[in-house]
Amino acid sequence: MARKAASKPNQNKEFFEAILMLEQERGIPADYLLEKVCAAIVTSVRKDYGGEDVVFVDCNPEKYELRVYLKKQVVEEIENDNTQILLVDAQKYSKNALVGDIVEIPLETKQFGRIAATTAKNVIRGDIHDAERGLMLREFESKQKELVTGKVQSIDPQSGNVTLEIGKSVVVLPKSRQIPNETFTENQLVKVYIEGVKDTPKGPKAMISRTHSGLVKRLFETEVPEIYDGIVEIKSVAREAGSRTKIAVFSKDENVDPVGACIGPKGTRVGNIVEALGGEKIDIVRWNEDVRQYVAQALAPAKLESIEVDPVLPNTVRVVVAADQYSLAIGKRGQNVRLTTKLIGWHVEIKKSMATASFEDQKAEAIKELADTFSVSVAVAKQMADAGYLTVEGIAEDDEASFIAATGLDEVAAKGIYAAAKTVAELTGNAGEEA
Repeated sequence: MARKAASKPNQNKEFFEAILMLEQERGIPADYLLEKVCAAIVTSVRKDYGGEDVVFVDCNPEKYELRVYLKKQVVEEIENDNTQILLVDAQKYSKNALVGDIVEIPLETKQFGRIAATTAKNVIRGDIHDAERGLMLREFESKQKELVTGKVQSIDPQSGNVTLEIGKSVVVLPKSRQIPNETFTENQLVKVYIEGVKDTPKGPKAMISRTHSGLVKRLFETEVPEIYDGIVEIKSVAREAGSRTKIAVFSKDENVDPVGACIGPKGTRVGNIVEALGGEKIDIVRWNEDVRQYVAQALAPAKLESIEVDPVLPNTVRVVVAADQYSLAIGKRGQNVRLTTKLIGWHVEIKKSMATASFEDQKAEAIKELADTFSVSVAVAKQMADAGYLTVEGIAEDDEASFIAATGLDEVAAKGIYAAAKTVAELTGNAGEEA
């Protein structure tokens, strides 16, 4: 048997402690690091032996042992110094060695040489970098579409980008993915949503956001036990970050009120979410399979007079509201109806009820309808309305000459509009008779 030599434990204790420290600080398994270190040593030392496969490393972390040795064949006459050894020299390492045997020749660290040591160092550094990169990629991939908490490390005053420390990684939250007008301070804890992960030449890059609707969904899952337990389900989320969010919920248990569960006792649950979003308003809507009831819930607190599914246009709902409810239904700058459309996935069209609207409102609506129907300008439609023609039927019921004289329109244009009105009125009348 060949004699196995090992370096003294104390010589390697610091080395093994450094490996364990890397495991603790960077999360890279010690076994993986040791494997890469040993491979790096073999690679670097092998160059000193013509690339021959004669270099081996044994590692025992428990005993702080690191053995680097050569394997050479015992011969009577050497043909290759790198792979062979004479019997007399072999017996220095193994007294019972015979010609044809393989002996192990221990190497001390100083025998590696400066170039070999540098090579090993570079290889080790590269392997550690690859390991870190792989760990980071797997960590972020496992958290895709999830909510994580980051600690503010720094804030770029020029771009507004915020650097967060998430676990053992550093990630940038771009200004474009921050809630409008929110501010950050160093060491502040911030909840963000991981949209996805990209493996770039510079390493894995996590795309995080504070504006994504998924952030609101995950916050509700965290705050509402009924959602976490699967009793209450989030059906849809529509969001305009920093301003307002609508979330539609449904309960699988008829004894559990999904809206009440999300609001929580004295509004504590939704209050915590609003606080986490910097004061963003949240409307909790009861989901309904009937799209008309669903729309009514989503447009609340506006009172609706009627809701009809358009028989021609797909996924379109037409809503009629009283004049005094119109602004409430539409919302500030159209936000309420816009979010309702996003939440439901259908186009929602809201009109004022002419039965309760003022004459000015009725006239304005009539001008719009005339302009759309005859594909004319608002100015031309207004001329017709000012002359008392507020509907297609009103035009068709009069005679052509009176219509031209009353409106003062160009004769050719007026005749074209009158003819079109007669045609539309006839088609409408025929359709009504058939119905």
